[in-house]
This record gives sequence, structure tokens and C-alpha cells, in this order.
Amino acid sequence: MYDMGARLRTLRKAKGWSQETLGRKLNKTKSVVSSYEANLRTPPLDVLTDLAALYGVSLDYLAGVEGRAMLPAEGLTPAQTELVRTIILELQSPHPGAARTLTPRQMDILNGLLFEFTRRG
Repeated sequence: MYDMGARLRTLRKAKGWSQETLGRKLNKTKSVVSSYEANLRTPPLDVLTDLAALYGVSLDYLAGVEGRAMLPAEGLTPAQTELVRTIILELQSPHPGAARTLTPRQMDILNGLLFEFTRRG
């Protein structure tokens, strides 16, 4: 079973912070931080969001959702974000008997990439 408290404690210690120091950053008392780390209380979403930002991790990581990679899309346009998703899906889909030629779909993806890269000025 996943131990969120242990993960929170490990992250805090990796920063070299005491429970009191973290509490100040979160505007919480040391005893509240301690209760999160002892799994006596579950941090509410706003606190989890603050913790994720302080530690530089995702909410998924704090929640113990493992095995799902995340790619940052900050700074990309909606069209570029969709293009990245399409590339990922294409790379994940099997291509039986893949030859040394590109499929029409792969050509469309490459054309989309060229368009997006030349659009950025």
C-alpha cells in the first residue's frame, strides 16, 4: 500500500527542511505537517498543490500514481500540444512489418512539425 506520509517526509528531508520550516512555507503548524507525514491527516488539494510546487514534483507523484510519464507542455500552442500527442500515439502504435518508408500518417506528422517549427519566428 502507498505511504504518502513517507513520500512527504522524504521530500522534505531532501530539501533539508524541518517540519517547522515546511509548516511556515505552507502557513501550517509543525503538528499539522507531522500529521501529514504520519498519515493521520490527508493534505487537502490546495496544500498538495503547494507541496508539489515547493518540491518540484507532480500531484501524481505525491499521490503515488507511478508509471505514467508526463511531458511538460508549457509554452506550446494548442496546435503544438496536439502535435506532440499525435507523435506519442504514433510512436506507441505497432506497425507490423514496418518498412524503411514512412506511412502517410507519419508524413502528415512530419509536415505538421515542419510547419510548427517554421512558424516560430
